[in-house]
Amino acid sequence: MKKSVLIIYTGGTIGMIRDPKTGVLCPFDFDQISDNVPEIGKFDFKIDSYALPQLIDSSNVKPQMWVELCNIIMKNYKKYDGFVILHGTDTMAYSASALSFMLRNLAKPIIFTGSQLPVGTIRTDGKENLIAALEIAAAYDGEQAIVPEVSILFGSKLFRGNRTTKFDAENFDAFESFNYPALAEIGIHINYNRKAINYSTSTDIHSDLESFTNLSTDIATLKIFPGITDEVVQTICNIKGMKGIILESYGSGNAPTDKKFIEIIKNAIDRGIIVYNVTQCLKGRVDMGRYETSRELLNIGVCSGYDITFEAAVSKMMYLIGRYENADEIKKQLKIGLKGELTKNDVGF
Repeated sequence: MKKSVLIIYTGGTIGMIRDPKTGVLCPFDFDQISDNVPEIGKFDFKIDSYALPQLIDSSNVKPQMWVELCNIIMKNYKKYDGFVILHGTDTMAYSASALSFMLRNLAKPIIFTGSQLPVGTIRTDGKENLIAALEIAAAYDGEQAIVPEVSILFGSKLFRGNRTTKFDAENFDAFESFNYPALAEIGIHINYNRKAINYSTSTDIHSDLESFTNLSTDIATLKIFPGITDEVVQTICNIKGMKGIILESYGSGNAPTDKKFIEIIKNAIDRGIIVYNVTQCLKGRVDMGRYETSRELLNIGVCSGYDITFEAAVSKMMYLIGRYENADEIKKQLKIGLKGELTKNDVGF
């Protein structure tokens, strides 16, 4: 039987045109994308498409859209062999990370892609991205999907979704996975890095996909910078209803050793707020206790994010706080690689 792939269009640069009155880019109908990429008609597998009722720029993405995407995939999971999600680049890594946690028993490809230039422009990167994403979404060895996980395809590489960060606003290779190798490299041939692909979650395409959509947005981020005041730290830690804080620290997890700073963070933890330490660096990992400037964080109960991306840390914390009520269980899960978002060596595997 021929394979089948569902394209889900959410909006984003790949499907935008310039408003003749204002000059700004805004989403247009998916049919105009297919008109501009006639090459997709040459594939020997079935391709269907679905556009969200309300197309959005990715800067306006909210967790409710992740829930909507999960519901669409759940509804169509047994009908299709793979899914391609067309998404704006600014928050693509957040969305891919979120779906990786929200979906359980995934055995089929879910590939996010988009473009830096609209698909209707002469030098667009959207055509190649879409074509490659479709080919990988339909790639199987018998009944085994070659990439049975949530991923991001952009430029010449395919990355694990929850390992990926947008780091370039100008170039076509706009995404990178700094702490984990690419799942595939796209050139004349598509070369899969099978050792890097996660086959452990589910290998049975006939298994029942499950989703968890009760996400909590009662979180905040606290980015450390030289001169940050106690008032700023106190204000964030005292937000009403706050359940989790992502602490963006220096280097390998370092933060000020100022007594007042430590006291404010400790008081927040004592009140039940979970503090998750993530490095500001794009590459490398948190190693609390390595330096004096991180030992105090470890002592007061701050959780290590190891080498997780900021985007994955945000969606993982939303997922875990929404799923569990017990703070100790949430802390335990934050330190474990649930969907390949942490390097196994970092957590004692």
